[in-house]
Amino acid sequence: MPEEEIKYVSASHHSKVRKYLVITSITIGILVIIRLILPFVVLHYANKMLANMDGYYGHIKTVDLALIRGAYKIEDMYLNKLDPVTHKQTEFFSVSLVDLSIEWRALFHGSVVGKLVFENPQLRFVKDKVEPKTLQKDSSSFKNVKDKLMPLQVNRCEINNGSIRYLDENTKPKVDIALTNVYIVALNLRNSYSDSALLPATVNAQADLYHGRLTMAMKLNPLAEDPTFDLTAELKHTNLPELNEFFDAYANVKVSKGTFGLYSEVAAKKGNFVGYVKPIIKDLKVLGDANKHDSILKKIWEGFVGAVSHVVTNHPKDQLATKIPFEGTLKETDTNVWYAVGHVLQNAFIRAIIPAVDNDISIASVDPVKSPNPIKKKKKTFFEKIFGSRKSEKEKKKDSKR
Repeated sequence: MPEEEIKYVSASHHSKVRKYLVITSITIGILVIIRLILPFVVLHYANKMLANMDGYYGHIKTVDLALIRGAYKIEDMYLNKLDPVTHKQTEFFSVSLVDLSIEWRALFHGSVVGKLVFENPQLRFVKDKVEPKTLQKDSSSFKNVKDKLMPLQVNRCEINNGSIRYLDENTKPKVDIALTNVYIVALNLRNSYSDSALLPATVNAQADLYHGRLTMAMKLNPLAEDPTFDLTAELKHTNLPELNEFFDAYANVKVSKGTFGLYSEVAAKKGNFVGYVKPIIKDLKVLGDANKHDSILKKIWEGFVGAVSHVVTNHPKDQLATKIPFEGTLKETDTNVWYAVGHVLQNAFIRAIIPAVDNDISIASVDPVKSPNPIKKKKKTFFEKIFGSRKSEKEKKKDSKR
């Protein structure tokens, strides 16, 4: 090959290499610029969306992208309730960090779904704003926020170090109680791992309530048309004197000593549900050091409450307890107050309830036909015979219309 042609080929080759290097450099530069700009674009979009929510106002401080693992993080987010007339904001929800990412485990099973992790979330309910319709609106609003910030269906959700507060500023004293150290993990919410299980998803939760411990375990089918789940919950050793603001505000009573526990099982399917709740109060003492500054009339009332609790207490075990079963549909419950009163006296004078779940409620209990121990109609208690019985369906419909 002539020397001129060799030089021409070499120059052409070097020109192509330089061209590829320039294109590669430009592409990398564009990607770097996009990577630097994208968090601000996402942040602007998210804050614009949160600022224009109906009845709410929210804001996010920063957004950080992690493109390699298909995720991004939201830092210091809050969502406040907004009064449409006064434009006054009330704290509702805040979180220090939200991690939104693809769940790789589900991806290996052929499902493209997401994972949410909340760090230090705080949920705040204020009285006068926790009516059922408001709660339904809050749930819907959270779903809208989630759908806009996380385009994938969420299959796993985890909450670390959360708190749930209830406040009533219109009482005297003001009420401010909270569940703290809340930990919740929900798995397989989109049924990405098992197609055959009746209840493929699980939710496990733990929280602290004034030296007491709340635990909950639930199996469920989130994709079912009607709520389908099997739930067990326990609350142990809550210190009652630490709830005196609540008792004083709503019952005009202060407690000097006592612990509270609660055990419950609930199952639901095909629009029906069945379960029980079993509250237990131990070592209850109403009059004491907590009442020494109360007025004479208030001490008389507290003495009456203490006397009643003493009468209905199972003294060998020094506990006041009852088991309240309930069943019904999503539109109507079948819990009877007189049945509860009868059980209080029965457990006070005859036997004490074992402080634990009974393991007699499961998903099979909801259907009376298939249940090994179908729930029978309760006989009228002594108090029901005296003070009245359950209302008929016609009476219930009249009451609901009123």
